[in-house]
Amino acid sequence: MADKEKARFTTVAASVCVAAIIAASPAFSQTNDPNLTDADLDCLRQEAAGLECGADEQEPQAGDAVLLPGLIVDLFPNPAIADNPEPETPTGSGGNPPPPGSLAVAPPVAPPVAVQGAFVPDEVLVSVGGDGTVAADIAAAFGLEIRSQRTSTLLGSTIVRYGIPDGRPVGVVLAQLAGDGRTSRRAPNHVYTLQQAAGVVNYAFQRIALSPETASGADVRVAVIDTAIDETHPAIKDAIAGEFDAMPGVEVTTRDHATSVAGLIAGTGAFRGMAPGASIYHARAFENGKSSMDIILSALDWAAGEDVRIINMSFVGPKNELLQEACDAARERDIVLVAAAGNNGPKAPFGYPAAYQGVIAVTATDDRDALMQQANRGPYVFVSAPGVNVLAPVGGGADLVTGTSFAAAVVSGAIANLISTAPERSADWIEAALSATARDLGAPGRDPDFGYGLVDAKAAGAMTND
Repeated sequence: MADKEKARFTTVAASVCVAAIIAASPAFSQTNDPNLTDADLDCLRQEAAGLECGADEQEPQAGDAVLLPGLIVDLFPNPAIADNPEPETPTGSGGNPPPPGSLAVAPPVAPPVAVQGAFVPDEVLVSVGGDGTVAADIAAAFGLEIRSQRTSTLLGSTIVRYGIPDGRPVGVVLAQLAGDGRTSRRAPNHVYTLQQAAGVVNYAFQRIALSPETASGADVRVAVIDTAIDETHPAIKDAIAGEFDAMPGVEVTTRDHATSVAGLIAGTGAFRGMAPGASIYHARAFENGKSSMDIILSALDWAAGEDVRIINMSFVGPKNELLQEACDAARERDIVLVAAAGNNGPKAPFGYPAAYQGVIAVTATDDRDALMQQANRGPYVFVSAPGVNVLAPVGGGADLVTGTSFAAAVVSGAIANLISTAPERSADWIEAALSATARDLGAPGRDPDFGYGLVDAKAAGAMTND
């Protein structure tokens, strides 16, 4: 190699070392080395950011979580992609191979992931195979602590809630766990919120063309995943067929939201719901309007085990892989999934689980079929239903309530009637019937405001099973 080329190689190598030490700082562009071309500088910046030289750089999007520099990947290389197909076997104390999961061997690490949406800052959820020793070995290997674990019916694996005691960011821990073959799914413990807006008879029957005199929903099991419920309320006390507390030990502070949702579905007497003959299977999974992914998954598993036909999910949160998988598994069991589209305004991001394929996302309209102003918009919105100032039971009486939570409950009640009339109707049939018969309210066809339009229970019930 010519002296000039050697000098240039040495300069570039030294620059790369400096770049690694300062962890991908923007100061790369300020080097005083006169021998580096603009192309050299671009390569240094990209390599320090974990990109291949010449790769297209992406502009950060507003609201995205900040990624740690790609240098972390270089410090913890993944043996599966190393250049040497047969790396030397690392040794522990005394020259013996370290035990499985030992921190003597740096765990394989994928690039840190951007975590979006609210989440528990010191926890991750992981699905693992094997017995309890596997979960313990993973905890030891990655410096985590097991806070809970259980077998998930819908996911078909053990779900472990790991705590992060040393303050590492959730995204970093997820990236570290991604290289461990003992884990199949890894996700933040996302936070979800109930979708109730401020509000003060019930016009819902008329708007969705459902006769109060003939509405029944008899023999249909509907799961309501929500707050604690007022089991003594005269509107729903006879409708509750099963209960599950997914957050035992947490003090109950409110029962109104679940009481209203259950009442709109299956209320009787003075507060008649859309399907007064339906059976409510209630899972308490929210307190102070919030819950976490781990708690919601346990409630979904319980509901699936109770052989329900409908699951009402009047809550919204960020996209989560475990939630999507659970919803997919529930749909495969022919369970109809109904969810609130969200009350966060027209520019809000998509609300989940409503935005998942196979989930009926419901937005809210008023007594004149106008869209609730606070409603989320987006192509995932499936149908509309009354949800603005609808009369519903609350603890100690009744009140007018507003929100996509309650529009979702109205749709769950309408669906219970469709299934009660013809139990053989599948989740696919329900979805098709609702979309085909909905009364168009916005732009022709499906639109991001109203979806297919206002639910028409009478027209949907008249459809054949052909």
